[in-house]
Amino acid sequence: MNIKERLTELPQVLIGLVSLSVALVVGSVIGANAVGEFNRVNDVVRVTGSARRALTSDYIVWQFRVESQAPSLQEAYKQVTVYTAKIRSYLESQGIPDKEIVFAALENVPLQENFNGRDTGRILAYRLTQRVKISSSDVDKIAALVNRANDLINEGIPMIADAPQYLYTDLAKLRVEMVAEAVQDAQKRAQSIAKATGSRIGRVRNVDTGVFQITSRFSTDVSDYGIYDTSSKEKDITAVVSVSFGLN
Repeated sequence: MNIKERLTELPQVLIGLVSLSVALVVGSVIGANAVGEFNRVNDVVRVTGSARRALTSDYIVWQFRVESQAPSLQEAYKQVTVYTAKIRSYLESQGIPDKEIVFAALENVPLQENFNGRDTGRILAYRLTQRVKISSSDVDKIAALVNRANDLINEGIPMIADAPQYLYTDLAKLRVEMVAEAVQDAQKRAQSIAKATGSRIGRVRNVDTGVFQITSRFSTDVSDYGIYDTSSKEKDITAVVSVSFGLN
């Protein structure tokens, strides 16, 4: 091949190299855009949502007990029977229905003589315990009864009372409603975050429901295991969820 022919082929080679370079550049740009779109599609924003409601207890449980102790079982039983009769009469006079009152089986504890830290086997006395439980949806009525518990003590009944328990009977339904409210709150927060970054939220990827905190009104108590306060009639219930949304 002479010099003239070689000079003729040279531009064609250059054109081919330029075309190949352009194709590589274009391919790189397309590939980069594809990777960017792929990452964007898989972007996820995770937010926490919460819901809070005021709650008034609709059920109350009150428990107390009386004890008698005597050298003989018969004497102890006679005494505790007197206490029980007075309690029944008093509760009836206060208008408490029988169906709301439970008298548990008597508990009998023999008290043995102890010498140098060891029981000798000799019974010194018997202690009988009568437990009483009142459960009612008339919260205010039983709460007022609790405040008048001294009436029984004034009648010579050595009662030992527990604090009343204030409960709410429709928690299952309420929890479902509050989880929905907490998810809606999380969605609003996610939308705000997405808007600030020039994105839009997509479908929900995952939802983790946290524990419920049922606390006395305006309390700030929080527990990893959840709280169910029974000491107060007026409560607050808080639901918290963690939600992951896709970003578009």
